[in-house]
Order: sequence, then structure tokens, then C-alpha cells
Amino acid sequence: MNPTQSAKLAGELGARLGDAGWMCACAESCTGGLLAAALTELPGSSGWFDRGFVTYSDAAKVQQLRVSGDTLERFGAVSEETAMEMASGVLDAAPEVQLALSTTGIAGPDGATPGKPVGMVCFGFAQRAGQGIVTRGMTRVFEGGRDEVRRAAVEFALQTALDMLPPR
Repeated sequence: MNPTQSAKLAGELGARLGDAGWMCACAESCTGGLLAAALTELPGSSGWFDRGFVTYSDAAKVQQLRVSGDTLERFGAVSEETAMEMASGVLDAAPEVQLALSTTGIAGPDGATPGKPVGMVCFGFAQRAGQGIVTRGMTRVFEGGRDEVRRAAVEFALQTALDMLPPR
């Protein structure tokens, strides 16, 4: 991801959220605030960005986002299940938000486990739909060092959020 690409994606996402009258928020683990930073670099972002959570530890995920301890035990912090619960937790914490994005992964250079290589990032997306919440999880494995993995994850989250919204 280059800064120009992330700014372009964040700008388009902001425009679409603004058109819809929606607010978004995010919960991050491996990206450590980079997603919120990309979204808030833009002037006027307060019109469509509400808040961001950096929940790096399992305890923070449970305390701040109400991720289930059972989910963490069964699937691990780096899982689509955890990412979806993180995104849903954002919507629970922020009733005025319609779209939540989350990231959790292994940016490296250490931390790989069997079946979970360095570069693996799980994403959660939660959207209000009528009286309920619809969640979606995705996993990608990115190449490169820690910085490249984290930046690629931000770009992917922004692009996927864009793909979830109606075009302008």
C-alpha cells in the first residue's frame, strides 16, 4: 500500500459513507491504529468516522469489544470468528455507527503457528441491517515484512468496505 492509494480509498469510502449518512468505526489488533489513522487523515472525516479501538491483547478484545473468551480459546485471536466478533463489538459499543471494520493478524516477523503464517490477517466487517447486524469475515495472507503486511491489511480493509457499499 502506498499513502496515495490508502488516501484515495479512504476518501472514496468517506464520500460514500457521507452520501449514505452513515458513520463507521474500526477495531484493530495487528494494524495498531493504522486503519483509523488512514480514515482520519482526511479533512471532514469527523462527518463519517466515529471511533477506533486498538485491542492488541486478548484481554482488551474481551473487555472493550466483548469478544467471547470461548471464541478466543477455540479459534484464537487470529481468526475470522474473532475478527467478526470484534466488528460486532464495535457496533454494540457505538449505536450511531452503521459500518464497522476490524483487523487481527500476524504481522511478523515472529508469531507464526501451524496453519497461521506470518502475513495472515483476518478481517471482520459488521453492518447494521434492519433490526440486526450482518457480519462477514475474510482472511488474506500478505507478503513482505511487518510494515508491508500492516499497510496491505489497511488497504484491503478499505477496499472491502468500499465493495460493501452501494456505488455513488
